[in-house]
Amino acid sequence: MEIKKVAVLGAGVMGSGIAAHMANAGIPCLLLDIVLEDDKSSKDPTARNRLSIGGKTKALGAKPAAFYSPKDAPLITVGNFEDDLGRLPEYDWIIEVIVESLKPKQDLFARVEKSRRPGSIVTSNTSGIPIKGMTEGRSKEFKEHFLVTHFFNPVRYMRLLEIIPGKETKKEIVDLMTKVGQDVLGKGVVFGKDTPNFVANRIGVFSMMLAIKTMLAEGYTIEEVDAIAGPPMGRPKSAAFRTADMVGLDTLVHVAKNVYDTLPNDECRDVFAIPDFINEMVKKGLLGDKTKKGFYQKVGKDIQTLDYKTIEYRPQEKAKFDSLSEVKNIEDTKERIKALIEKDDRGAKFAWKVLAGTLIYAANRIPEIADDVVNVDNAMKWGFNWELGPFETWDAIGVKESCARMEKEGMKVPELVKKMLSKGKTSFYERKAGKTSYYDFATGKPKAIKEDKRSIVLLNIKEQKKVIAENTGATLIDIGDGVACLEFHTKMNAIDADIISMMKSSLEEVRKNFTGLVIGNQAENFSAGANIFLLLMEAENQNWDNIKNIVKEFQETNMAVKYFEKPVVAMPSGLVLGGGCEVCMSAGRMVANAESYIGLVEVGVGLIPGGGGTKEMLIRNMEGVADDVLTDPFPYLRKAFETIAMAKVATSAKEARDLKFLRPSDRIVLNKDLLLNEAKNSVITMAKEGWKPPVPPKIKVTGEMGRATAKIQLNAMKLGGYISEHDELIASKLAYVLSGGNTSFGSAVSEEYLIELEREAFVSLCGYEKTRERMKQMLMTGRPLRN
Repeated sequence: MEIKKVAVLGAGVMGSGIAAHMANAGIPCLLLDIVLEDDKSSKDPTARNRLSIGGKTKALGAKPAAFYSPKDAPLITVGNFEDDLGRLPEYDWIIEVIVESLKPKQDLFARVEKSRRPGSIVTSNTSGIPIKGMTEGRSKEFKEHFLVTHFFNPVRYMRLLEIIPGKETKKEIVDLMTKVGQDVLGKGVVFGKDTPNFVANRIGVFSMMLAIKTMLAEGYTIEEVDAIAGPPMGRPKSAAFRTADMVGLDTLVHVAKNVYDTLPNDECRDVFAIPDFINEMVKKGLLGDKTKKGFYQKVGKDIQTLDYKTIEYRPQEKAKFDSLSEVKNIEDTKERIKALIEKDDRGAKFAWKVLAGTLIYAANRIPEIADDVVNVDNAMKWGFNWELGPFETWDAIGVKESCARMEKEGMKVPELVKKMLSKGKTSFYERKAGKTSYYDFATGKPKAIKEDKRSIVLLNIKEQKKVIAENTGATLIDIGDGVACLEFHTKMNAIDADIISMMKSSLEEVRKNFTGLVIGNQAENFSAGANIFLLLMEAENQNWDNIKNIVKEFQETNMAVKYFEKPVVAMPSGLVLGGGCEVCMSAGRMVANAESYIGLVEVGVGLIPGGGGTKEMLIRNMEGVADDVLTDPFPYLRKAFETIAMAKVATSAKEARDLKFLRPSDRIVLNKDLLLNEAKNSVITMAKEGWKPPVPPKIKVTGEMGRATAKIQLNAMKLGGYISEHDELIASKLAYVLSGGNTSFGSAVSEEYLIELEREAFVSLCGYEKTRERMKQMLMTGRPLRN
């Protein structure tokens, strides 16, 4: 069975988000909702479909964007429950996403059963209503094809998909949904039990509620809690209260109340009891982002914080703890958390109390909510954006040592953890020869983590002694089947001399001993660009020849990649900016993760792309124009100019294709775990097909005429106050390169000619103080300077 078409029942935030992500994956989707009472007598489809149209419209306008590209929106067809349930036999997967209440779900499933095609899959996106209740009264065949598929909001960005089968769900249906979730939708699948709030919400909301209860008991402020419960503890910047505002207080209350009401025997039930001040906030409509007021509110440019004692807002106060200052520069998450809880101030004490309580609670939930530590850890990483799951964190701080501290302070260490320690096992995870195992509480023995054979993990391969060559910036690794992988590993994978050197030596190694090369890594970001700090130092010291030589070497290396006789595939993911973008554009092909944010952003630091990116954007915008046709090249110059001058960054790989960073032949993969394997397979396929490097093009340029037109427009923008004098200077130099310098209209020039112009412009811009000011601003604040 294949999932070719999906119906989503419910067009609220979650339903429309799920529908949008189906469209992202190229799956046609039917989005239905109720007909409003005032519209029931109408025959106008627009009126009767008001809610589903509104859901689709909101998804199109969502920030962050729900769609990879608005061009995918037509894959969603709107309708309503009254007129369109009869269409359900066309659909392979029907997803219910209506109000979190048992009776409406039961009523809807009764109607769905009458309309659906036998064998089609029905799932609920509930966050915790029992399957038994939802399927009461349904047929055996319906129950065999029913399960929970719990997505997290925003659907496009949150990786977690919790799959919870019912007692009668067929195994092949669970297997199919797992495959679709991972391979088609790019999700990380966690298997949970049919218990209230399943896995991620059970642990995550407990941790948030424990932080709130600790705050109230010990007199911390909201700002203090968020300062501690964010990155210092390996949690996202939104920490506790900002996360609650994003999720919505009504949702937080619903999830917490669900545990409190349905699990009277939970040993920490009281933690889920809603504090009076939060009940008061809900009564007043202070629900977070959806009402513009929650634990925080924005007033003009200022952020105000709720005083939970008075339910009034006050100016924000900066949290000050020595412990946070001491650990903030520790990049390794494991070391940072361990260092924090070993401090002795109020910040560290709060962190320890909340962390210890969360670890104990998580351990006590096995096997209640999930069978093993792996599912729990993945749920928290993928659903709540924790850098480490609870059991990974416990390993980081030392299981034996922390348990001793817990017992000394009167906490009750879970029996299954004590039993593990009594067997001499002091960690939940163990790595040997590139393989990871976890401690299985059911058997009391280590158990290998089940790995997808298609998922290549560079760390594992390196531990298996497959490193070919390395320096401080990059490593060349043998990933098997005649393919090598060049992995960057500088900070943010910024391009520097070591990376360039390893790129050159990698080509030589591949030329002699391999079928082809993948350029990629498994860090959060492919590359955030060139090392601006080193460039700034050279500019401050007026080492113009050094800058010129570095740029020339980078250009020549990228050209060598582009015209290499064996296939080179780049695998961009995350931030792919500046020099990182230029490396990828030089490759024969790209296999890009859907969540790739690609752009040439050099103007933000007062420069133009200098690694071949300027000429490459012109070439890509000119592609498809026949050499023997008299064509005005100015419109193509303008497109390339706008992309670079406006520092456009694609917000997805699909948008990168629209902006010409990706070509139509480049592939997009939703599941990041499969990216390296797909890139490797592309190298093998290209080699089998007889890969030949491209023929060097002759590029038509506009010459002085086109540059003059650009200058007139730039001058008008400066006079109108839209750009600064330095902006005009940068843009003029960019126009000079793209127009082909001192040539005539319609001339055909070579790549070598264009990159020489590019290099001259780049080096000359380094000589301006205003450019160096922009570099300094970016290094200090991470934000561009307009000067």
